[in-house]
Amino acid sequence: MATGSSLLRAPERLDEAGPADRLAALERVWRRFDNPKTLLSRGGRVVEISPTHYKVRGLSDIARLGDIVEQRGKAGTRRGEIVKIGRDEVVVAPFERSADAGIGDAVFRRGPLAVAPHVSWRGRAIDALTRVIDGGPPLIRPNAAEAMAGATPGAMARQRVGTGFLTGVRVIDIFTPLCFGQRLGIFAGSGVGKSTLLAMLAGAEAFDTVVVALIGERGREVREFLEDTIGAESMAKTVAVVATSDESAMMRRRAPDTAMCVAEHFRDQGHRVLLVLDSITRFAHALREVATGTGEPPVARGYPASVFTDLPKLLERAGPGAEGKGSITAIISVLVDGDDHNDPVADSVRGILDGHVVLDRAIAEQGRYPPVNPLSSISRLADKAWSAEQRMLVTRLKSMIARFEDTRDIRLLGAYQGGADAELDIAVRQVPLIYEALTQSPRDRASADPFADLARHLKGKQNGDQRD
Repeated sequence: MATGSSLLRAPERLDEAGPADRLAALERVWRRFDNPKTLLSRGGRVVEISPTHYKVRGLSDIARLGDIVEQRGKAGTRRGEIVKIGRDEVVVAPFERSADAGIGDAVFRRGPLAVAPHVSWRGRAIDALTRVIDGGPPLIRPNAAEAMAGATPGAMARQRVGTGFLTGVRVIDIFTPLCFGQRLGIFAGSGVGKSTLLAMLAGAEAFDTVVVALIGERGREVREFLEDTIGAESMAKTVAVVATSDESAMMRRRAPDTAMCVAEHFRDQGHRVLLVLDSITRFAHALREVATGTGEPPVARGYPASVFTDLPKLLERAGPGAEGKGSITAIISVLVDGDDHNDPVADSVRGILDGHVVLDRAIAEQGRYPPVNPLSSISRLADKAWSAEQRMLVTRLKSMIARFEDTRDIRLLGAYQGGADAELDIAVRQVPLIYEALTQSPRDRASADPFADLARHLKGKQNGDQRD
């Protein structure tokens, strides 16, 4: 009764008070009920625990797929994501170790994860949950409601792709030139050099902002990649999202989405954004681990069907923005398991992207870096970047390289004789020089005119041979 009588008397006291006092009283009431700690929260209880998931009873009727939950137990507060909803139970994949959960722990729904980027995030390294990992000051976080405003433009609302740019990597700019808003895949087996090539591409000067997502990388290599390979100058305009191989599947699954949200924010600010994702295969592995943990059956080499649904959902978010906005140029590395380029993930991603660059282990073993195979690589938007003369020249170069490689075994056996085939003679003389001109390391300066560099190299070698 004391509480009820005080509530009845409250309006009388407010009427007797002045406007300032009434406003202050209302503000105190608002602050009290605005604080989540003073309100009752509806939650559930952990009823079953596995190495990668745990089940919660009591949230089914209010839960939504993708919602973040907070589990409170002896180990402290841990977060996870709802990945399956049943009639009586929901399945949660934790961002930390599932072993931290205990039977009976309280679990509360916190809604979808909001990523609210800010321009000050450039030059910083964060994890999949946008927590700082570089030891710097806390991030500035704008209003979360504004962060959710960005959306993937409709097919007819997007700008058209038509403006090429130079990456500074000669073999890419000559054989597989890129345009702003393009999505290109770097296909390679392990240890062939894709991370080095990605770092060279991340240093392109044509972009306002670079977003690098390192998914499933070795922990010891992250700092070296960001500080040494990318460098301080490029890092100043880069946001790095990191989920190392020892982190949970949910962190590796969430990191590409966080990186894409950051890229979309800067795209909507009018920036030309470069998104580097290394690697999409490890993202697919994380999707597989989460999906199989919920009981989804595999359909292709152990991969559940949802993996091949989630891949285009992520990659289609990159590309040109709506009219008046910027663009997201995506360079995606694809780790080809067992050097099998028909692996289900590689095959699926190849059909989504706007081109692919193939790194060949045999070329790397010859000491040619970047080990790009120009005959197997293609850019579907190359015609928008080449001039008519450049297109004809590249066609001629590919023809010579194909002739040179097709006759490699014959020449090694000593069956080749000069003068019998004029085109083969030209290929034998010129192709090794072309390979020399295309060789480039991260320490070399970026090429401002790759075709001119190639012409100067060929001319210089020919003049040198004539003097000899």
